[in-house]
Amino acid sequence: MSTDDSPRPSEADSSEVVETSDVAVQGRRDAVREKAQQVQVQQSRARLVRRAVLITGAVVVVAAVGVAVVWAIGGSANKPQLSPHVDQQDGFVVTSVAGGSAGSAPDALATPTPDAAEPSPAPTSSEAPVAIHVYVDYLSPAAREWQLANSTQLKSWVSDGAATLTYHPVSMLTAKSNGTKYSLRAASAAACVATYAPASFFSFTDDLLSRQPAVDSDGLSDKQLADVALANGNDDPKTLRDCIETEAFASWVKAATERAVSGIEGGDGLALAGTSMITVNGQAYVGEMTDPAEFSQFVLTTASGKSSKSPSPSASPSGSASPSGSASPSATP
Repeated sequence: MSTDDSPRPSEADSSEVVETSDVAVQGRRDAVREKAQQVQVQQSRARLVRRAVLITGAVVVVAAVGVAVVWAIGGSANKPQLSPHVDQQDGFVVTSVAGGSAGSAPDALATPTPDAAEPSPAPTSSEAPVAIHVYVDYLSPAAREWQLANSTQLKSWVSDGAATLTYHPVSMLTAKSNGTKYSLRAASAAACVATYAPASFFSFTDDLLSRQPAVDSDGLSDKQLADVALANGNDDPKTLRDCIETEAFASWVKAATERAVSGIEGGDGLALAGTSMITVNGQAYVGEMTDPAEFSQFVLTTASGKSSKSPSPSASPSGSASPSGSASPSATP
C-alpha cells in the first residue's frame, strides 16, 4: 500500500497550466510579429528616403545641365562667329601693292627673279584687265615659290590696271605643323589683315610667305603672326591683333577651303586639288612656279584669248592635301 500522501494536481490545474503556456507562446509570437512589422516599416521608410535622395539628385543634375545649356547658348549669342569682308568667291581683292617682300628669305630659297636680258611679256592696260586668282596656303612651298618669283610683276600689273589680283587663303596643310594648325591660323590672320588693314594685305602676304616655316614644324605663334601683320601697316592695331590672336576667322577659313575643294565658281569644273592654285581668267596655271617669265607668258596669251583650255591643276610640289574640317561661319570666323 502506498504511503505517498502528497496532493496530486487536478484536471483543472493541468488545464490552467496549459492555457498559461499557450498564452506565453502566443505573446512571444505577437512580439515577434510586431517586431517584424516594425522592421518592415523601417525598411520601407529607408527605401522612401533613398528614392527621395535619388530623385532630388536627378533633378539637381538636370537643372545643372539646363543652366549649362542656357549659359552656352547665351555665350554663343553674346559672341557670334565672324565672317571677314570677302570681296568675291571667298577671296580678297588687292587694293594696294605698296611694300612687299619685307621679310628676308633664307639663302637656299632666295626670291627668283626674271633674266634682265629677256624681259617678260606682260598684259597692257589698254586691254581688259586679266583676273588673277591665287589660292594660297601659307605653309605651301609651292605658294611661296610662286609669290616670291612673281611679286614684282604682280605689283606692276596691278598698279598699271592691267590685272586684278585676288587672294583666297586656304588651309590644306593644317595637319602638317605638329598640332599647332599653322596653316589654318595663318589663313585666319590673312583674313584679319584683309578685313582690318586691306591696304597692307599684299605686303603681309609677301612678307608672311617669305618667312614661311618648314612643313612639319610648329610655325609662327598667333602673337608672331600679329607682329608680322602690324609691321606691314594698320590703322587699328588693337583690333587687328585681337582678331589674329583669337583666330577669329578660323571657322570661315575651314568652310572656304571646303568650298574651293568642292569646286571653284566660274572655273569651268576647276577645284582646288593641291596646296596652291593660280587661275587667270578662269584657267589654271600649270607651269613652273618659280619661273615668272613662263607665268607672264601664260597671262599674256590668256588675256589675248589665244590660250586653250588648261587641264585641271595637278597637286602642287608640296603634295596634295585635304582640308582639316569644316565649320560654317556666317557673321562668323
